[in-house]
Amino acid sequence: MKPSAKTTLLVLLPLCAVAIVVAAYYGGWFAGEERQAAAEPPPEPVRLEEREQVEPPRVRFTDITAESGIDFVHTNGSYGEKLLPETMGSGVAAFDYDNDGDEDLFFVNFAPWLGHETDPLPTQALYRNRGDGTFENVTADVGLDRTLYGMGVAVGDVNDDGYLDLVITGLSGNRLFLNQQGKRFVEKVNSGLTSEFGWSTSAAFLDYDKDGNLDLFICNYVKWTPEIDRAQGFRLTGIGRAFGPPTNFEGTHCQLFRGRGDGTFVDVTESAGLQKFDLLGHPKGKALGVVTCDVDNDGNVDILVANDTVQNYFWHNLGNGTFEEIGEISGIAFDVAGNTRGAMGIDIAEHRLDGSLAVAIGNFTNEATALYVTQNPARLLFADEAISAALAQPTLIMLTFGVIWVDYDLDGYPDLACANGHLEEEIQKVNPTLTYEQPSQLFWNTGGKALRDFVELKPEHIGKDFFRPIVGRGLASVDLDNDGDVDLVFTSNGQAPLVLRNDGGNRNRWLRVKLIGDGQNVPRTPYGTRVAVVLPDGRRIVQELAGGRSYLSHCELTLTFGLGQFDHVKELTVRWLDGTEQRRENIKANQVLEIVYNQD
Repeated sequence: MKPSAKTTLLVLLPLCAVAIVVAAYYGGWFAGEERQAAAEPPPEPVRLEEREQVEPPRVRFTDITAESGIDFVHTNGSYGEKLLPETMGSGVAAFDYDNDGDEDLFFVNFAPWLGHETDPLPTQALYRNRGDGTFENVTADVGLDRTLYGMGVAVGDVNDDGYLDLVITGLSGNRLFLNQQGKRFVEKVNSGLTSEFGWSTSAAFLDYDKDGNLDLFICNYVKWTPEIDRAQGFRLTGIGRAFGPPTNFEGTHCQLFRGRGDGTFVDVTESAGLQKFDLLGHPKGKALGVVTCDVDNDGNVDILVANDTVQNYFWHNLGNGTFEEIGEISGIAFDVAGNTRGAMGIDIAEHRLDGSLAVAIGNFTNEATALYVTQNPARLLFADEAISAALAQPTLIMLTFGVIWVDYDLDGYPDLACANGHLEEEIQKVNPTLTYEQPSQLFWNTGGKALRDFVELKPEHIGKDFFRPIVGRGLASVDLDNDGDVDLVFTSNGQAPLVLRNDGGNRNRWLRVKLIGDGQNVPRTPYGTRVAVVLPDGRRIVQELAGGRSYLSHCELTLTFGLGQFDHVKELTVRWLDGTEQRRENIKANQVLEIVYNQD
């Protein structure tokens, strides 16, 4: 059968299109070059650099939750109505409350809703580390057996008496508990930490004005009441009533409180310029995570905020008591397509040891974990490198809350840990590929030994306990057994936590640095202090004692430096927030080094 003109045209059109593309590629069409009569053969395809195939180290994480005596179970208050706070979880704090040299654990707890109380009522929980691998529940003994709608926690010595105090955020207002010589915690009723919007989440201590007193930044989430929530009527097919997304609620402002040094604070949010409005004049933020860091190395601590479904914030400290929000122009506000994401937890580190900074942000399902890396010497311009770093694909299906940088194998390069868990218990009815309980993730930093920055670890690398599915929310890093390597603590919404002991990370050598301020020039808990360690091979590892981090949680205050197989540190420099520097040389590995502020 003879083909028609129309048929011939349909066949020729795709061929012509291919010919045009080929001509454009080989003939330099886009460069405006003229095609030569006798075309040269196409160039050899570009070959990716051949690099050594690296295998992640074998380090086992062992679940010690039950055997260590930690019997805490989180209460989320759920009774079937699905009010949004029920699913957001609570945090954990790792800190040495009694100054005995062992890191203790504090778990924030929620409460049953009015009319649905239980007997006994759930309380917060503090576990004292006995130093022998076990913990003792001392909650009632120290006065923290309080029933609160708690969510987040921050730790700092607010009155410079040498003992670490606690701030608990949530729906119950912001509560400050002063540590009485490691024996009891007493609530400071008139602390000034007012909760403007009623639902506070993560919090971070810092000294933004460098007056030697700790200040406090508190994230506020959305404008919420049970009545507003019930009126949403949010539903999912196959489930019925479901948790409403934050897009259904008005935004809020975060709050900055300037510390007076005596356990009291004053709200300076407005005067510091820390308010951002939408086009209708309403507060724009929906903050869940925060981390503080001197991003541009100008001596002033900046504030980075992870916002849920609205743009992330970069509050740049101008050094005069005020901040400028530059998230959009710096590149961390949106994803690569200019969209907002459901951002939860946040952390920051110099992950390549080259002076560049990497901001990791955990996001919602189908929104990969972000990896914003600085692109210029000023460190004020970021680009999301999650795809090229091999973080995007493995994290895409997960719903990630807590994220922290932690050098679990002590090779000197910070790795990335993620706490995962969905919001809906019955999410599989809607999407069979998703689960409510999800395994945590740990990404090994290859340190430039491979084409990709990270390798997702499997059970054969770190053991099966790490991957036990949980409803992951909070996440903190801490050396619980004083063996030099860093252990991990995850909280699970409505469930028991997961405490994982690091077995084998200390096959490499380490140096742990504990910083103590003088309480005058810099706070005794010297957030914003930067420590730089130079290894014998010239590599320079820099860490800053950052406030906030992760999601609703607090990591230990001691900084851990992985030294690989080196038995000493060539040089260590401490730069305190007031600009004072202290140096030491030829420091032996495998020790805890305590450095006290000295202006001389």
